[in-house]
Amino acid sequence: MRSRIVAPWLAIAVLLAGCAAQRPQEAPLRRPAQVRAEIMRLMPAGADDREGWATDIQAAFAAQGIAPTPENLCSVLAVTGQESGFQVDPAVPGLGRIARQEIDRRAASRHVPGLLVDAALWLKSPDGRRYSERLQGARTERQLSEIFQDFIGMVPLGRRLFGDLNPVHTGGPMQVSIAFAEAHARGYPYPVQGSIRHEVFSRRGGLYFGVMHLLGYPANYPQPLYRFADFNAGWYASRNAAFQNAVSLASGIPLALDGDLVQPDAGMGDPAGATELAVRALGPQLGMSDAVIHRALEQSQRREFDDSQLHARVFALAERIERKPLPRAVLPGIVLKSPKITRKLTTAWFARRVDERWLRCVRRAG
Repeated sequence: MRSRIVAPWLAIAVLLAGCAAQRPQEAPLRRPAQVRAEIMRLMPAGADDREGWATDIQAAFAAQGIAPTPENLCSVLAVTGQESGFQVDPAVPGLGRIARQEIDRRAASRHVPGLLVDAALWLKSPDGRRYSERLQGARTERQLSEIFQDFIGMVPLGRRLFGDLNPVHTGGPMQVSIAFAEAHARGYPYPVQGSIRHEVFSRRGGLYFGVMHLLGYPANYPQPLYRFADFNAGWYASRNAAFQNAVSLASGIPLALDGDLVQPDAGMGDPAGATELAVRALGPQLGMSDAVIHRALEQSQRREFDDSQLHARVFALAERIERKPLPRAVLPGIVLKSPKITRKLTTAWFARRVDERWLRCVRRAG
């Protein structure tokens, strides 16, 4: 075989042409200090301990492998601003009164006499104060959670009223669900002080699990607004509400667009919910049995539901009927209910308020 000699100028030309054809390299990863500096720049002016907040947010992104883009950072800052105003353990007006009402409600539902409740709350708690005194002085959800933990563990009536379930369900600077944090505690990068519940009420823990709840799942949304709704209503609630809308249009059956496609913990032997019954009514047109429909709906808390035959066939059928494309994301129509809420609020209201904060932050990011 005869070797070929390439002139030096030709070799250089070939090399340059090859470089021009290559895809541009990705921008180099930013150092943690650079990310923290950007977070501090993007935070609202009135936030205290900006360096501490920036450190915990940057650490949460790094531990979960989430890209600290301006859009992602602004998403976390917007939710935190809306939920707590950058207070690690925000105060709730009238919390002691709200807590006592919850205890009385539980007692009435279990036919426990009010005198017995008063007697239990008169007992001294582990910190030396009476439970009634601690309830009256509670200002934050962290304080209230600790009272209930003691009440459930130390007073027999506490276990009768609440079992092992502390009625404080959310906490921390992003008001993340404690049940969510406990279910996703694997890989938590900090030493757990006491319990995951305790960690949620800390800044580092509240931000870590809040970042995961907000950004820790893939979703094909056209804008962050729907992720903000999901933060309030649960993963994929906006996608599922759009699916419910398509089912309703195709079947003619009115449905609540709440994002819940199956009954919680439901199996084939359990009564089907309204959405599943409406989809079953479309079964002959979809070419699917009840069992196949149920198995597909069980994926509704996962990304894979987007690619399911059920999802594709329902939208194809609804779009043929409506003669127009239908949205793949819809703000869930959920009215927020909590003893802390004193006026009518909805998931859509929450998502839009956060989105306004996000837009202001992105503008600051340039």
